[in-house]
Amino acid sequence: MPRASFGSLTPCAVGAGALLAALAAVPAAHAQDAPPSGRNEEITLDTLVVTAARAERPIADVPQTVRVIDQAEIQEQLQLTNNAAAVLAKLIPGYSPSTQTISSASENFRGRDLLVMIDGVPQNTPLRNVSRILPLIDLNAVERIEVVAGASSLYGSGATGGTVNFIMKRPQDGKPQVSINTALRFFTADPGNSLAPEVSATVTGGSKTGFDYIFTGTGTFADRTYDGAGNELPSDGMLGQGGGDRFGRGNFFGKIGYNFDPTKRIEVSAGWTYLEQNPQWMTRYGLPYAQPDFGNFYAGMPVLEDTKTVSARYTDSAFALGNLSLLAYYNDVKKRFNFSDFSIDYNGAVYYSGNLGRPTSPYNQSELYSERTGLNLTIDTPVSFLKGATFTWGGDIVHDDTWQTLTNGQNIFTPLSQMSYAAFGQLQVPIGEKIVVRAGARYELLDLTVSDFVRPPVFVGFSGLGYAVLPDLPVTGGQYQYSAPTFNVGATYKLTETSELYGGFSQGFALPDIGAFTRRAGASGAAEILYYGCYIGLGPFPPINYSCPKQRTLSYDDLGIEAQIVNNWELGIRGSAGRFRGSLAGYYSTSDAGVNFVASTNTVSQTKEVIYGVEATAEYQVNDPFTVGANGTFREGQWDSDDDGVIDAFLPNNRIATPVRGTLWGQYAFQTGTVVRLEMEGWSGRSVFDGTGVFEIDSGYTFNAAVSHPFGGGLAYASVSNLLDAQYENPSATATRNLAVMAWGRTVTLGYRKTF
Repeated sequence: MPRASFGSLTPCAVGAGALLAALAAVPAAHAQDAPPSGRNEEITLDTLVVTAARAERPIADVPQTVRVIDQAEIQEQLQLTNNAAAVLAKLIPGYSPSTQTISSASENFRGRDLLVMIDGVPQNTPLRNVSRILPLIDLNAVERIEVVAGASSLYGSGATGGTVNFIMKRPQDGKPQVSINTALRFFTADPGNSLAPEVSATVTGGSKTGFDYIFTGTGTFADRTYDGAGNELPSDGMLGQGGGDRFGRGNFFGKIGYNFDPTKRIEVSAGWTYLEQNPQWMTRYGLPYAQPDFGNFYAGMPVLEDTKTVSARYTDSAFALGNLSLLAYYNDVKKRFNFSDFSIDYNGAVYYSGNLGRPTSPYNQSELYSERTGLNLTIDTPVSFLKGATFTWGGDIVHDDTWQTLTNGQNIFTPLSQMSYAAFGQLQVPIGEKIVVRAGARYELLDLTVSDFVRPPVFVGFSGLGYAVLPDLPVTGGQYQYSAPTFNVGATYKLTETSELYGGFSQGFALPDIGAFTRRAGASGAAEILYYGCYIGLGPFPPINYSCPKQRTLSYDDLGIEAQIVNNWELGIRGSAGRFRGSLAGYYSTSDAGVNFVASTNTVSQTKEVIYGVEATAEYQVNDPFTVGANGTFREGQWDSDDDGVIDAFLPNNRIATPVRGTLWGQYAFQTGTVVRLEMEGWSGRSVFDGTGVFEIDSGYTFNAAVSHPFGGGLAYASVSNLLDAQYENPSATATRNLAVMAWGRTVTLGYRKTF
């Protein structure tokens, strides 16, 4: 029976022997090659394995929620956006709504951090989590996206909420093949001033000698952006994070491989992302929402992203101990953020110029630098005395250097250097024909060097209470070690040939964002500010220099930073029956050292917390040309807001902005090859006590539509996002600053894709 592939949105695993194939496109998505047959046939899915579990496994054997977005889905979503965060938000239950900017601030997975990888190479900067990764990944170079939900330590620290692995396209054998994708996006509020062109080209090929290659280059540009009421959106609505307008971005990815023989291969990859945003206006923070401060020209340097990655991977399936994989990589990251000015209500802490009349330093703009070198060893060994059993084992060594400065080169947190060493083992054993049990452990040691530094002077304001100046503050560091074993155990039970029950327990391990703690040294909350600084009254002040006479020091030990272990329990069911497939999963996760940032007090804390939720997906092929589907999630969390050992408040909105959200979609393929797709995204609001006050997030919904048709040997497409041009708050962006940030209005995309 031929394979039936499906339209977008969150896939659930289903398949005889290996559940969870990613949703592809309905048969009509390939209608330029062959029209729909018109036959009503039962769904049959190809067996699919994933590498997000460290070694290749059928999804049916993985006792966690695993979802895959395949190439057909990615091509469908590229008709609407080239923002990977926006794609995850629509297709993966549990992921936050996208901010629609170059930053993923306040976006998370199941209320926790997401470890982002490209071909198994971590992209995060763990010592200073600045949330600018997902929106800058070029989907034109991606073959599929694998998402494993829940805490995990298989790939090291950081995956407290889940892991996402972007599997890049592999080289194709034979003569050179060229693929192009061009798109022009604009806002209907002002098409002329919002044109955003995108051009991407991929070249791939291989020779009979064993060499192969693939190269993808993409240029993406953006001009002004607008909300549903036609108002221009600010370039920095989330205060320092960067916006979605006035930028140029280039992405390059290349991979060269050589097959020594059918069992041994080496691949060398390189990636480079370069972005420059040039805001025209400063941003005015205040009611009713963040907006451009027209007439007040932007005073800083351009926003910048300059990230380079190189890696080499050697694999040997005929290794004496089983399947061998050895990965070496190097990441070089530079990120420059927006310049921002003092605002007592919305930006009450800035680096001090020394002039009370204009307290914001002209260098109140930061640059983050991070270098990471890693070596990962994985060996998948068959266990001969247990039929069908495998033991996956290996180790990781990673070195991180991270520092952040003002644009004059002055450090704003203590420079950090870390060596991490880890060893792991994972045993998988089938029991009979229906049960597969998996259990494993990992031990990780983090050797952290915290350098001494002097925190620059800070000017702060308390609305209605006055102002204070914090002088230079010497912060002493030292050598520190954090270590912990983590464990996981789970099982899958085969209910039918195409469905299974799964469940288990897993742990994740991570250090908190140390840079965020040391950056706020002596300035975290009113009590610290008054202790380390000088209160100077209500103002206004003449343009005179002022120095605070206090001279104090602070030690890294005084910050009390703890390593975080997250415990995750999960139970789910996934499967298919005839033309239907779906999944349902529930989870509960806890941590005794959860990390929360409270914007209103500029404080970061670690206290006890719990997060719980339910996720569901469903898809039904009504007939060959028509498929419908949906996904949805409920998630909520609570924490110990006053650190007294008792959980007493809901988590802040920047952890849980929308407890309920989901997507409905339908896709129809005509005999002519035309494919029409409609989507509706909806989310609840949130108004709960979070330990610091009540900050309301509004509910909302939006419609999207796309149509494609074969043309000239390729595929022409058009789409409209926010079809009704609704004006609504972006929930994740709003949660970042507890100030309304409006979402994008109606955008149109016209594009063409062809392979030569």
